[in-house]
Amino acid sequence: MSDVAIRADGLGKSYQIKHRAEPAYRTMRETITGALWRSLVSEATEAQETIWALADVSFEVKRGEVLGVIGRNGAGKSTLLKILSRITVPTTGRAVVYGRLGSLLEVGTGFHPELTGRENIFLNGAILGMRRREVQARFDEIVAFAETEQFLDTPVKHYSSGMYLRLAFAVAAHFDTELLVVDELLAVGDASFQAKCLGRIEELGASGRTVIFVSHSMPAVLRLCTRGLLLDHGRRLADGPTHEVVRTYLDSDLGTTSQRKWPSPELAPGDRVAKLRSVRVIPPEGKSADEIDVRNPVEIEVEYASEAPGSLLPSVNLHFYNDEGVCLFLSNDWNDRSAWHRPRAAGIVRATCRIPGNFLAEGRVLVTVAVSTYDPIVVHALERDAVAFQIVDRSTGDAVRGPYVNEWPGVVRPMLDWRVENTSG
Repeated sequence: MSDVAIRADGLGKSYQIKHRAEPAYRTMRETITGALWRSLVSEATEAQETIWALADVSFEVKRGEVLGVIGRNGAGKSTLLKILSRITVPTTGRAVVYGRLGSLLEVGTGFHPELTGRENIFLNGAILGMRRREVQARFDEIVAFAETEQFLDTPVKHYSSGMYLRLAFAVAAHFDTELLVVDELLAVGDASFQAKCLGRIEELGASGRTVIFVSHSMPAVLRLCTRGLLLDHGRRLADGPTHEVVRTYLDSDLGTTSQRKWPSPELAPGDRVAKLRSVRVIPPEGKSADEIDVRNPVEIEVEYASEAPGSLLPSVNLHFYNDEGVCLFLSNDWNDRSAWHRPRAAGIVRATCRIPGNFLAEGRVLVTVAVSTYDPIVVHALERDAVAFQIVDRSTGDAVRGPYVNEWPGVVRPMLDWRVENTSG
């Protein structure tokens, strides 16, 4: 049997976007009856634009590989997965998948809203060509993973989005498919379940299952994937060992920058309790936000909008990683003890974390931002690798390394208090 699990040759997907040319002015009647005007306007006033979501993408995935597909929003990642999952037909080229493929592209894909959780598990198994006894053999394991036992006989249209996601992932990750395709879906829901999902993907990869994983989280891609594929504007920019592809992404202007803003609430991560507005790196006055001298302090500022009542106290959590996916440390705004008892009105909240100088080691630092409430733990907003900055050590002897110029190991570089005494004579 061939060792190729997926072969894509010259894949392309185009969409037609219509642009309507409006007249220079309208009469009062035309303004009042705008809907009628739009229905009667001549087709000659419409122009069409062709947008290529994918353009001439070719690659092979070997059996047992875990491929991480990365790139900024609009790069073509989700379009590629939809073609591989046979949800979308390519405009050009072809993709061949050898074996049964399970996919998790949108919450509850393949679920029938009127059927119960139990019925949908068997329905999904049947869609994949599995016999009833095969589904039954995995049933208890799926239910235990999803933690939805008490809702098994409830129609899934009544499930919360978190319950939907847990069951959908459990089904996709536990059936006997040779290939699993997972889009960026782990950015919602409970933090412990996100960790559980990542652990399951790691297990599948270690067991020899072929996995294609789309994510904006570079630490997750570095942890899970044996190979990376970088897309930009629908084209393949890099393909190779994960750490090399991730570094190409981060070192280019495609990667995360020192500032992220969401001008439209509809596009911002979060819910009514916390919806992100901006995240930015604040350097010392007059300095660059992209490069921070190892000796200088740096601040991370997070703004979010909240409609939550004052009884809820959302907390901003910052997770700091290096570009090898190692978690350097994490911190949250509960460190501001005065905020514990301070009433919070609905509106804009700004939380700022200050990192002292001579603390971080040189290298690229990526910051994941989350806003959570506790008891129970609920993640309301999450943006992986929201901002990034570079720590540089060009000191002339007054930083941690002193006059030492060779490599200085470690993920942090704190300047600690020392006491040196002369005890002789």
